[in-house]
Amino acid sequence: PAFRAFQRQFLLGYLPALAADWLQGPLLFQLLQSRGFLRSQIAALYSCGFASNVAFGLVSGVFVDRLGRKKSCVLSSGLCSVSCLLLLSQDFLALAAARLLVGLGTSLLFSAFESWYIHEHLERHDFPAEWIPDTFSRVALWNSGLAVAAGLLAELVAEGLALGPVAPFLLAVPFLALSGIFAGKNWDENYGKSRPCGKACGEGLRGLASDPRALLLGLVQALVESILLIFAFLWTPVLEPHGIPLGIAFSGFTAAGAAGSALFRRGVAGKLRLQPL
Repeated sequence: PAFRAFQRQFLLGYLPALAADWLQGPLLFQLLQSRGFLRSQIAALYSCGFASNVAFGLVSGVFVDRLGRKKSCVLSSGLCSVSCLLLLSQDFLALAAARLLVGLGTSLLFSAFESWYIHEHLERHDFPAEWIPDTFSRVALWNSGLAVAAGLLAELVAEGLALGPVAPFLLAVPFLALSGIFAGKNWDENYGKSRPCGKACGEGLRGLASDPRALLLGLVQALVESILLIFAFLWTPVLEPHGIPLGIAFSGFTAAGAAGSALFRRGVAGKLRLQPL
């Protein structure tokens, strides 16, 4: 019972932030296009977010450990909220700032929350390490459902409100506020080991250099991510001329992704006993 209560407390803080992240996906290209920007300008704005995420990702682990993981979770919600509000602007520089902030916030979203949980699980509560996958399997299940629901909800509010494609971004703000407030009030703070940034990056590079399999895995993952980012930019201008509702298409993509993950798990753990390469 104590573990389930702790797990529920984590999910109540984390899942609203994930829901807000998914709400920002379906109509971003359409929103920027509605501001009158050329496709090359939209590509530059997308690149601002991607570059911000990559650049901060190199030091986010050290940053989170020093600032505090709970504070980093609250900061993630704050940065993403400001980013969503900046999208009300018509100014290119304001929109570029929004993309930079969402890159920073997303990097924290996918590092600080999980780091906070693992430390609390092992160090403060002394639960068995074997129980950690149970929590993250629940996160994966909920995340898949939230992704599908976010596409449908984004389409609904964009069509139903006079605000148009900016509506899902404004809807994301209450979810982000809920996540930040809940974490700030109910979670304890924890910190990681204080290490110089250069030393931490050096250890990571030495680890890659010493294990060719890790380097190969990193390269494969980088190529996969690059394909997904190109897809994230291109799918809207490809589908929109055909009158396909973008939110529903987004839900279809995420549902297919969830189905693929489920098939993989069944293939590896089920009767087929498939082995990943």
